[in-house]
Amino acid sequence: MPLLTRTSRRSALLAVLLTGQFMANVDTAVANIAAPSIGLDLGASEGQVALVVSGYVVAFAVLLITGARLGSSFGYKRVFVLGLSVFTAASLVCGVAPEIYSLTVARFVQGAGAALMVPQVLSGIQLHFAGRDRLRALGYFSIALSGGAVAGQVLGGLLIAANLFGTSWRPIFLINVPIGVVLLLVARRALPADEVHGEPQPLDLRGVLTLSATVLLVIVPLLLGSERGWPAWSWICLALSAPMLALFEHGERRAVARGDRPLIARPVLRNASVRAGLLAHAFTTGTYFALLFVLALYLQQGLGKSPAYAGFAMVAWVAAFGVAGPVLPRLRRSYKGMPVIGCLLLATGYLAVLIYLMLGGLSGPLLFGLLAIGGLGLGISANTLIGAVTSSMPTQYASDLSGVVATNAQLSGALGVAVSGSVYAWLTSGHTSPADALSVVLGGFVVLAVLGAASAHRLVR
Repeated sequence: MPLLTRTSRRSALLAVLLTGQFMANVDTAVANIAAPSIGLDLGASEGQVALVVSGYVVAFAVLLITGARLGSSFGYKRVFVLGLSVFTAASLVCGVAPEIYSLTVARFVQGAGAALMVPQVLSGIQLHFAGRDRLRALGYFSIALSGGAVAGQVLGGLLIAANLFGTSWRPIFLINVPIGVVLLLVARRALPADEVHGEPQPLDLRGVLTLSATVLLVIVPLLLGSERGWPAWSWICLALSAPMLALFEHGERRAVARGDRPLIARPVLRNASVRAGLLAHAFTTGTYFALLFVLALYLQQGLGKSPAYAGFAMVAWVAAFGVAGPVLPRLRRSYKGMPVIGCLLLATGYLAVLIYLMLGGLSGPLLFGLLAIGGLGLGISANTLIGAVTSSMPTQYASDLSGVVATNAQLSGALGVAVSGSVYAWLTSGHTSPADALSVVLGGFVVLAVLGAASAHRLVR
């Protein structure tokens, strides 16, 4: 086989990494659509099915930073291949699970595999792309993030409706197996060999345990608390997360004092640009995941539309989102202020949909077109915010930044879904119409997007 050119090698590398990212994001959303079918087929209760849906997200969010740290110690290629192998094998077990208990365990394992795989994607981009090439790569990375979530909803609805060979929901997991096997074979050749200098530093197990417990205490009540009416245990968990975070911070400081490698490099957390970028990214990304959830409720429960219709409603958003990736690197003028412009355009998109609803609109092409304004804004802000954050520090911190950025997105998304979902459900349970309830939530999104613009301004300033 002839040697590949430098450009084609990097294109193959990017295609492999982004396919892994896309698969992980698809499985974040795909089980939501399949939940009723899974419960009916396996005779499971709502709580058991909720564990199948949320178990993946919990394991994913909890282990992201640990996955990033393992990548820095043993090489991003090695850990990416390991994570993809675990993810693919767990997908097979999910697809053939005979009862709800094995399916639940397999979903946790699948999430753990995704947590090993996903941080290596951003690490690989930081290590092998720079300047406008990095911005272009991050554009496609953002498409994989946004498109994967929407594709999960659309794909789930289509596969379940097709009921291939009477398999109902099972193809939503089994489809990962052939894709994963092919991707593993390609990854071994397309990804450059790892360059790990010296002996790998031991993993800070205390940091892993305390940080995992902190994220667990936050993510579980956010995912499960709202649908159960916020019981006492959910508030207790959230309250305990603060002292657990303080314990993690204390352990990290002690690790530095002993001369050990902390779980998250201290310069990353002290960097003002990183903090401002993460805050802006949290505000904007949180509204996107919340929009996915609330819009699906509005269209299906409020207007009686099908799951497939709800999934396709976001296609215009994703298409507009994808425009930002190829366009931004072609701009000849400086794009330093683009994070602020993107956040403000996102706020404009939400405001346009809000006005449409207030004027009596309900659904249809105009709604989807107005959503595209927000999609373009989020595409611009996400690409440039991640680019600014990852460019603010040397590549030696690539894995730390990857884990922090990915975890930040997961936690802000869970918080956005929990708060907006609770507000929407509370309003519609009274005498508020679905359109008015959605309008209230969109008003909150406008405020958050403007706050994101303010944080982005501090980053670029």
